[in-house]
Amino acid sequence: MSLGARMAGIKVKLAIEKDPNAARTYAHNHPETKMLVADVTDIHEINLAKRGKVSILFGGPPCQGFSTSNQRTRTSSNQINWLYKQFVRIARLWQPDWVVFENVRGIVETDGGIFRDMILSELDEAGYTTTSSVLCASSFGVPQRRSRFFILGSLHGLQAQFPRRGADSYVTVSQAISDLPPLRSGAKDDYLPYALKHASEYAQNMRNGKAGCKNHLVTANAPHVIARYKYVPQGGNWQNIPLRMMKNYKDRTRCHTGIYYRLQEDAPSVVIGNFRKNMLIHPTQDRGLSVREAARLQSFPDWYEFTGSIGFQQQQVGNALPPLLARAVFESVLLQS
Repeated sequence: MSLGARMAGIKVKLAIEKDPNAARTYAHNHPETKMLVADVTDIHEINLAKRGKVSILFGGPPCQGFSTSNQRTRTSSNQINWLYKQFVRIARLWQPDWVVFENVRGIVETDGGIFRDMILSELDEAGYTTTSSVLCASSFGVPQRRSRFFILGSLHGLQAQFPRRGADSYVTVSQAISDLPPLRSGAKDDYLPYALKHASEYAQNMRNGKAGCKNHLVTANAPHVIARYKYVPQGGNWQNIPLRMMKNYKDRTRCHTGIYYRLQEDAPSVVIGNFRKNMLIHPTQDRGLSVREAARLQSFPDWYEFTGSIGFQQQQVGNALPPLLARAVFESVLLQS
């Protein structure tokens, strides 16, 4: 969200992040922002002067409890699901002109939408005029069909409008990553030059004049896992793998559709969540996605570098809100301010 805000021309003065690995990546890419590595429940004072400028509080409380892939604790009994109250508490504490709340689409469905309704009600009690919507990232230039729930709230009684759908045509997986170098399973060369001199408009924008980029890291799969990949066509998944090669699964029919899914070149990507656990397959190479490829599909420009072990980098990319989607939302807010 911070990168999207920055793209929209917003100066992000303060960020709060509990996870030290995510905080290191954030600090590396946002040196202009004061970074507090802290639990938001311990924050009781916001020392940021507004000085007549438009002030915005934005954030996305932990979403795992609302995710559609989490059917075990996707209820009101999951304590993590109540952390949205900290967002409302900080809004009351600081009283910004605008609030921008983001979460997974599943928050609308969890326990019949009770959390969505409570968040809207509590922001209303805090003095905000709110509106909410689910936006799909592929409608705003992101090469991925990723839907996210947003709440926009104005402290001054403005009825916010969400950004309209962008381009009529979608950015495809091929347009997003085909200029990146070919890799093998277990690739560890962090920095590599681009494989193609000429690339799509999207890829050129991601490059921003660079000759190469970092984060070309791929999970090292076992030989029996790699052997399965060749059976999966673009758009296919675990169901295309012969039963004799899946015997280590106690009940392979319980696999969800994202397991061993091979991306389609001529369409936006499926959701980039935990792409290592899902074993998302490169559209033309028999391996998993690299960190940089996943970042491209999330719309992170190539200058944005992820830090830490490959596992932590994959988690950071998978958890992120696509910056281009965030930019569209913030630009809409600024136009109404």
